[in-house]
Amino acid sequence: MFELLARRGLPGIRKRRVLRASAFIVLIGVTRLPAQLDLNTFQPDIQRVFGQAKAAIVRITAEDEHGRLAGTGFFIDPSGTIYTSYTIGGETHDIIVEFGSNRYPAQRLVSDRRSNLAILKVDATTPWLQVSQSDDLKIATPVIVIGYPMDLPATPNFGIVGGIDKKYLDHYFPIALIRANLSIQRGEIGAPLINLKGEAVGVVLSTIGDRTACYALPIKAAEKIHADYIRFGEIRPGWIGAATEDSGDPKHDSTAMIKDIAPGSPAANAGLQIGDIVLRIGKTEIHEAPDVPDASFFITAQEDVPITVLRDSKEVTLTITAVGHPDYGIQRAPLIAPSQPVSRQNVLQDALRLEKN
Repeated sequence: MFELLARRGLPGIRKRRVLRASAFIVLIGVTRLPAQLDLNTFQPDIQRVFGQAKAAIVRITAEDEHGRLAGTGFFIDPSGTIYTSYTIGGETHDIIVEFGSNRYPAQRLVSDRRSNLAILKVDATTPWLQVSQSDDLKIATPVIVIGYPMDLPATPNFGIVGGIDKKYLDHYFPIALIRANLSIQRGEIGAPLINLKGEAVGVVLSTIGDRTACYALPIKAAEKIHADYIRFGEIRPGWIGAATEDSGDPKHDSTAMIKDIAPGSPAANAGLQIGDIVLRIGKTEIHEAPDVPDASFFITAQEDVPITVLRDSKEVTLTITAVGHPDYGIQRAPLIAPSQPVSRQNVLQDALRLEKN
């Protein structure tokens, strides 16, 4: 994976790790909507999506070193596979999933701290939420979050996409995140971000500032991680060993210049050179250095990726075989999250599939 210089950490983003068993007095109100949105205009769509999707949204409780915590997740297939936040399912144990009147112990399939995603599974036939097959999510698109705030029932929140952010406070994300201008309460981390077609477009990872906005992992990133698990039984973040910075001098509509190459890395072995201007990674066009980590997120270890660069005024395409990312490695799976026995009630026999509108 390419690395941007000085890319470390995410200060200022408050991850909601715990929901404690102490008393809270919380005002759960209507999300503050941007002035340009008229709730009455969207109310029928919100009610329709909520009615269709809520059966596939789950409450998740688990234990960590601080005690019991709670969050939200959602089924993405009828065999009980769940997407949620790493905060809720990544390093916890005794994970219990609740939907309807059912409570199940969960197995952890994937725990990916790079993306902040965890994938869980319960042994049941379940309703599921359709995931969007489009990555064309635009700013100002109306979106809905359905989560479990505190110990309350499934609750919808409504807002718009405020941005697709590659960095926050000058620190770059491993992949561009969706910034949604809507309120997230405690217990709703891991919830789905849903479009008005009823499709999941993201996984809520964290709140921003005073909880009037949140960041969500794009669903295409979650699907890439899930696809790795299905194909290989593990996640395989790729790395080629090159760093980029902006040159300040656009060439072929790109300023992403190779700044450094690790000795003995796949990039070095394939002939990538310092000073090359990156034009494409796979099929993704590159225009500036912050585009590089976003495209590189989808590089898979032990697979070839074509990299097109501008060198001496000519386009050159190199095929580079990525290796496992040194910061994240190749994660073997499954990982078991032990749980106390739970009495199982009636299992849902019929899978509920959300039809596209």
